Amino acid sequence: MGEFLNVVSKAKTACEVSGHDTSDHFPDVRKMVDLGSGSQREIEEIMLTRYACYLIAQNGDPKKPEIAFAQNYFAIQTRRAELIEQRMLEYERVQARQKLSVTERELSQVIYEHTGGNQDFALIRSKGDQALFGKSTQAMKAQWNVPDSRPLADFAPTIVLKAKDFATEITIFNSRAHKLTTEVTISREHITNNEGLDS
Repeated sequence: MGEFLNVVSKAKTACEVSGHDTSDHFPDVRKMVDLGSGSQREIEEIMLTRYACYLIAQNGDPKKPEIAFAQNYFAIQTRRAELIEQRMLEYERVQARQKLSVTERELSQVIYEHTGGNQDFALIRSKGDQALFGKSTQAMKAQWNVPDSRPLADFAPTIVLKAKDFATEITIFNSRAHKLTTEVTISREHITNNEGLDS
């Protein structure tokens, strides 16, 4: 029992050093137990949260099967959590990329409706990239090792995709609201909206 209490003490220290309140994870409880004589006696016990169990497993002797099992269990659970987080981040990026594609199609439609053609879409988008990144689309493709045949957005981080989508949404809104009808005015609007995101 003394060895276990020593491990608990180390786990409590790790808990404190990590900035957690030990009483939240290692609450002391009292319990009545029956004695052979038919009477009862109060004993002290420690309840453990999952986090406390993890800290005990980390500080325990891995030669003991229970500790080895617990260490293995927590290692597997940690890896599962990492994989789930990675998948969630990948899903978020895919969603952001799809949203940007929809928004850019809408901008292309607005350009077509307002200027009589959408041949200026690539130019307007490129000017937005220049304003956002401080570099041309081609320079950004080189920086991110994007093949010439692929869109820059296919390789952009999630936050960049969201920034580009936000700027494009504003451009669409203001192009409609202010009835912008030329490449120059829509470009100026798109540049303004992207410049505001580069800080």
